[in-house]
Amino acid sequence: MSRRLWPERVRPVPRLRRGDRVAIVAPSSGLAPVFPGVYRRGLDALRSLGLEPVEYPTTSMKSDELYESVDARARDLKHALRDEAVRAVISVIGGYESIRLYRHLSPSDFTRRPVLLMGGSDATTYLLYARRAGLVGFYGPSVMAGLSQMDDLPSEYRRHLESFLFEPWSEFEYASYPSYTHGYTGWNAKDGGGVQKLHPAADGWTVLQGDAPAEGHLWGGCIEVVEFLKGTPYWPPASFFDGAVLFFETSEEKPPPERVGYMLRNYGIAGILERASALLMGRPKDYTAADVAKLHRTITAIVASEFGRPDLPVITNVDIGHTDPKLIVPIGARVRVDPLLKRITLLESPFTDR
Repeated sequence: MSRRLWPERVRPVPRLRRGDRVAIVAPSSGLAPVFPGVYRRGLDALRSLGLEPVEYPTTSMKSDELYESVDARARDLKHALRDEAVRAVISVIGGYESIRLYRHLSPSDFTRRPVLLMGGSDATTYLLYARRAGLVGFYGPSVMAGLSQMDDLPSEYRRHLESFLFEPWSEFEYASYPSYTHGYTGWNAKDGGGVQKLHPAADGWTVLQGDAPAEGHLWGGCIEVVEFLKGTPYWPPASFFDGAVLFFETSEEKPPPERVGYMLRNYGIAGILERASALLMGRPKDYTAADVAKLHRTITAIVASEFGRPDLPVITNVDIGHTDPKLIVPIGARVRVDPLLKRITLLESPFTDR
C-alpha cells in the first residue's frame, strides 16, 4: 500500500465564509425531484446560513436514473471538488450504493484542491475515501436530511452549525442537544413538511464504561455502510487503528441490536478494538427503550467481556448520524473523550484560515 494512503495526519480545509458558493451533488439517491419541497427547504437553509448553493446536474436526476449513471455521479463529485468557484461540497441525501463510485475516483480528486466535503449515511463511503487520501471529511447533515429541517429543530442546532463552520476555534467542545426527533413528516407536502415530535434528551449521552480520558483520531460513519468496505483494497491497515476513536451510528433500516453486535464483534476479531482508544455510538433511530437497553448490553458484553476492554471509554446516544439535530464530525481530526465528565472535545481545528 502506498505510503501516501491513510496518512497519520489529515490536511485541513479552508474555513467557510458568508457568501461562499456550495456545490450540491447527488452521489447516492435521487430524491430531490421526488420531494422538491424538502429539497428546496434545504437549499433555503443554506442560504439562511449565508451560503450560496450551486446545483450540479445529478440533483435533477431520480434514483433509478442515478443508479444507472455511476459515471455521472462520480463526474459531478469530481468536478465539484475541482470547481474554483465553490468552497464546499454537500450531498443531497444518503442512499445505499455510492461505494460504486470508488472505481471512478482517485486520491488526487480530493487532495488537489481541499474543500469542505459533507454528508451523512451513504456519504460514509466517499468521506472515508477522502480520509484515505489524507483529507478531513465531515460527517454531518445533508441538504434533505438535517439542513431542510433546521428551522424546526432546537435553536442550539443552528448555533452549532454557525459556530462550527464559520467561527475560528482551536478546540471545540461538543454538547448534547436538549431534544431530538426520530424522523421527518410530510415529505409530500408542498412546503416540504417538518420533523416528527421532539423528545427531551433527558440526561444526554450515556456512558457505558470507562473511567479515564482518552485521545485519538476520529474514524467511522454509518456502521452498515462501513461494512461495504471490509475486505476491499480500501480498508485501512491494522496499524491505522492505533489510538483511533471509533464512531458509529445506525441507519433508518434499524438493524437489531444483535446485528450491531455482529458488526462490532468483527472489529474485535480484527484486533481493532484492542487498538482503539474510545468508541462513540450515535443515537439509534427508531429504537424502543427495550431495544436501546439491549444494544447497550450487547456493546458492553462484546467490548468488555469478549475482547477484554472494560477500560475502553464507550459513550452512546451521541447526536451523530440518523438523528436530528446532529453534530458535525470531522473524520481524521483528533478528539478527547472524557467518560467521567461526559465530555467530547475536538483538540484541533479541521480548518485553515483564508
